[in-house]
Amino acid sequence: MPRIKEIYQERAVPALMKRFNYRSKMEVPRLDKIVINMGLGEAIQNIKILDSAVQELNLITGQKAVITKAKKSIAQFKLRTGMPIGARVTLRKERMYEFFNRLVNVALPRVRDFKGLSPKSFDGRGNFALGIREQLIFPEIHYDKIDKVKGMNIVIGTTAKTDEEGKELLKLLGMPFRN
Repeated sequence: MPRIKEIYQERAVPALMKRFNYRSKMEVPRLDKIVINMGLGEAIQNIKILDSAVQELNLITGQKAVITKAKKSIAQFKLRTGMPIGARVTLRKERMYEFFNRLVNVALPRVRDFKGLSPKSFDGRGNFALGIREQLIFPEIHYDKIDKVKGMNIVIGTTAKTDEEGKELLKLLGMPFRN
């Protein structure tokens, strides 16, 4: 069992039940899924950037990335419907907990001048989104093998009904929020 899942069951569930007066353990919010997305506008000119992004996402998550395609044509960007412009991965269950553990305990402390995550990045339904400027913060990525620094969006989906419940859940699981 992943370490974060044990922390959730042993510490977070009792604390959340006490704080929000839940009657059942099934009411307590939990992590639902984590979606990692890399949008690559440069893939229009250079398709090899997309291949390297997919490989890097595969390394970081341990799961095969899906190439996303453009939904609309935009003439100013020379973009046509159906052109590949990004990659994404949706993690659930054990892989989700393993990735969350590596994100919180290994990757985020490696960010330059890191002061904590903004607590304003919740969507109103308990889901948290964060942007990362470079993929180098993950130890699986070797500095010598990257061709271009790429950023990514990470959305942590929870079953929480409000932002307050979602924030408390993530805080108990070790997410470093700014004061």
